[in-house]
This record gives sequence, structure tokens and C-alpha cells, in this order.
Amino acid sequence: MATELITQERLKSLLSYDPDTGEFRWLVNRTAGVKAGDKAGSLDTERYLVMRVDGRYYRGHRLVWLYVYGKWPSRFLDHINGDPSDNRLANLREATPAQNNVNRRRDRRNKSGKTGVTWCNKSKKWRADIGQNGAILRLGRFDTLDAAIAARVKAEREHDAAAYIRSV
Repeated sequence: MATELITQERLKSLLSYDPDTGEFRWLVNRTAGVKAGDKAGSLDTERYLVMRVDGRYYRGHRLVWLYVYGKWPSRFLDHINGDPSDNRLANLREATPAQNNVNRRRDRRNKSGKTGVTWCNKSKKWRADIGQNGAILRLGRFDTLDAAIAARVKAEREHDAAAYIRSV
């Protein structure tokens, strides 16, 4: 049983899910002192909820999708607010890899405060970049941080508008 993915029916027989809080709770007593009503799962090092069900580990956000919609997500699930521990239904959406990457947390080494804006030691200027279709587009180098951020924001708007037009 540990090699097959869990079904919605089996999941609902073991766990309850609250879409407003994003919490799973056990409906049955488990081993190691876990009782019916206890919160299920724990956070991994990347802050995703993980839980072991029928001998297999699952990420909580993927179980949410199965629990609510009765099917596994087709590809990626995106935490809209960027918080991987927030499994409220309103915070989850199916996404393409590009959409999923938009909400990634800013790298802890980022000093500009804006994704895609970095300091270039060689030119002593701020550089703005944006990813598009698997490539990095260089938006330019700027004397001020504000100018680099403005260029990045403009490119994000244009990218979103182009993506919307392609989807219509």
C-alpha cells in the first residue's frame, strides 16, 4: 500500500481539513500517542507541511488539492502569498513553473529588497533583470536603486499583460 498514492476517499477517512485555517486533523488514533483530533503533520526545513499517511510522505498542500477537488494537481501548486506553511485553500492555485517561481521568497542575500534587482560591483550600479520563457532579460544598469526597481516593476507589468493576452 505504501507505493500507491492515497485516494481522496482514503484521505477523508483518516483526516479532516479546514479550508479557512489550512489545518489537517486526524480522525483516527495513530501510533506514538497521536490521537484523533490532533493536528497532522510537521514543517520540513523549507517550511512545507509534510505528513506520513499509509507509509508514504506527502506535502500538505498537495493533499489539500486531493481532499477538496478529488484529484492530484496537474503540475505545480503555488502558495499565492509565498508562505509554504500556509495551506488555506484560498492561498493555493495550480500553476505553471513560471507562475510558481514568481512567488518565490526573495533570496536572503538580496540587499535591494526587490526580486530581480541586484548591485553590480563591477559597474558600481544597480542592475535589473527579469526571467521570461526560461531566459534572463537584462533590463539595464541604473544609478539609483529606485530607478532599477521602477524598471523591474514596469517589466513585471508588461510580462503580466503579455501573459494575459496570450491566455485570452
